[in-house]
Amino acid sequence: MGTQDVSGKNGQKTAIREENERAILEAAEEVFAEYGFSGATTSRIARRAGIPKANLHYYFATKEALYRRVIDNIFTVWLEAASSLNESDHPRQALAAYIQAKMDLSRSRPLGSKVWANEIIQGAPVIQDYLENTLREWTASREAMIRRWVDEGKIAPVNPRYLLYMIWATTQHYADFGHQIATLNDGRALTDAQWEEAKKNVTEIILRGIGISA
Repeated sequence: MGTQDVSGKNGQKTAIREENERAILEAAEEVFAEYGFSGATTSRIARRAGIPKANLHYYFATKEALYRRVIDNIFTVWLEAASSLNESDHPRQALAAYIQAKMDLSRSRPLGSKVWANEIIQGAPVIQDYLENTLREWTASREAMIRRWVDEGKIAPVNPRYLLYMIWATTQHYADFGHQIATLNDGRALTDAQWEEAKKNVTEIILRGIGISA
């Protein structure tokens, strides 16, 4: 067997593994959002993913391991949304991009937000260590940046942590309370135009609150 044949088979195995993991993680996000950690089962997740339960446990030995991977994926995409806070030192550009990226994630990944919200509402029984380490470190670094903007007179004097809380609460509202929003919108999900209007209003209201005008 030639090197090319081995390489081809290895590439095929990698592709199959990646596809199986993707299917499992998508199904897990759905099931954890719907039932929470305690109510979800690996059997239900496997059925939703369309694979045997044994295959699921080949990739994720325990339900907790799978749950933590889902949580890590959610937090990773939120960190990517916050990249503007690293790329620009102009508060309006950085914060507007961050707010709008978080809004877009609430529309494209609402289930991820619900998984996170359910975990926190229960007192973070599975990921408390994650909050105390990863989230605490990230938040501290963003607070330092916002505090510097205050010291430089770029934004109004505000408590950085409360500003972050407001951004998180407002943007994730569109995921966690999507049914309520649809109900108040005559039973329909927001259209693309309404979504853009929501993003614009949320952004401007928050920025005006810290002394940044349009």
